[in-house]
Amino acid sequence: MAKLLQLPPKFLPPEWHIANKTQYSSAEAQRSRSERLVDESQRLVDEIERTTRKTQSDVNKRIEQRVEEIKFWKQQLDDKLDQIVKETEVLVMFKTRLEKALQSCKEPLFIVQECLLNRERRVGIDLVHDEVERELIKETEVLQGVIALLERTLEQTDEQIRLNRSAKYNLEMDLKDKFTALTIDDYCSTLNNNTPDIQYAQNVVTVDNSSVSPDEWVDFSNVNVEKADKQRNNSLALRALIDSILSQTASDMRKQSKTANVAFQNRVKETKDAKAKLEVHLAKVMEEVNSQEKNIETLKKAILGKEGPAKVAATRLETRTHRPNVELCRDRVQYRLIKEVHEIHHNIQRLKDMLAEAEKELKGLNRQQLSLEEEIQVKANTLYIDEVLCMQMRESISINNF
Repeated sequence: MAKLLQLPPKFLPPEWHIANKTQYSSAEAQRSRSERLVDESQRLVDEIERTTRKTQSDVNKRIEQRVEEIKFWKQQLDDKLDQIVKETEVLVMFKTRLEKALQSCKEPLFIVQECLLNRERRVGIDLVHDEVERELIKETEVLQGVIALLERTLEQTDEQIRLNRSAKYNLEMDLKDKFTALTIDDYCSTLNNNTPDIQYAQNVVTVDNSSVSPDEWVDFSNVNVEKADKQRNNSLALRALIDSILSQTASDMRKQSKTANVAFQNRVKETKDAKAKLEVHLAKVMEEVNSQEKNIETLKKAILGKEGPAKVAATRLETRTHRPNVELCRDRVQYRLIKEVHEIHHNIQRLKDMLAEAEKELKGLNRQQLSLEEEIQVKANTLYIDEVLCMQMRESISINNF
């Protein structure tokens, strides 16, 4: 028990002084280190504050620059989008012009083909491969060529409209992304240290593998702009081509239609002249028929008129055979009567031969009259086909500029 209550050992005064000096020195050293650390901490805080502000200012400038870049490219894309949209609208109108022009070719082609079919109904010698038919065939070829050209151009226009719309889609998608990026960077540019709702985020300092470089970013939009420019220029060239094609095809069709109409007019005039001449000849033949019929009647009457003299001469000869005896003399009367009988029979035969010739000639005239009447009917049929059916039908052909 006495050992447990033993007092601690006592130090000597020098030790007490040394211990105090040691504490003084230790406290002074600690204080000095602390002061230096405080000074260094303040310098560090000030340095970091300056660095942070400088960095944040630089970031703000970079964001502003980025916003300006996005705005620049967004404006470029907006301009190109506006241009390609307007160009596509105009090209669609040109497509409508092509469709109307193509549709307008179908009726003239039908009419020309109908004219060719109608002219196959000509008969006889009038079923001729004339200038009208050659021009109608050529007109058919011109119209079919125009239709084929317009159809090819229409297909080309449809493809160009598709390409324009594809370029428009790419611009719209790019603009949509630019708008989103601009909205985000605009928001980022408004953030400051006192903005509410700012907070830490996880894994934001890693670079996304799907991200692109600034050059790739510029190239992407530049490619879209260049594609839009290219398609717009192609569209402009196509519109110029369409204008030229519509103008040239309309001119070609009008020219060939006019040529065919002139050929029709010339052929109708020629047919009318031929028909008029045939009618003149028919009138003359009919007049000659009447004359020949009268001639035949005259010849028949002449033959009939010789029966009396022939009977008289024959009766005289027969009567004089009854003279008695020596009175039955071969006198000059006898010979003259015999000669008269032969003469009358010979003349009657001549008249009969002439009658046969006249009747033969009359048959020829009748055949000629029938032939002329048939030929006049052929010409009338041709005139009806060319002048009434074809030319009147062709009056409805209208070739417009679209």
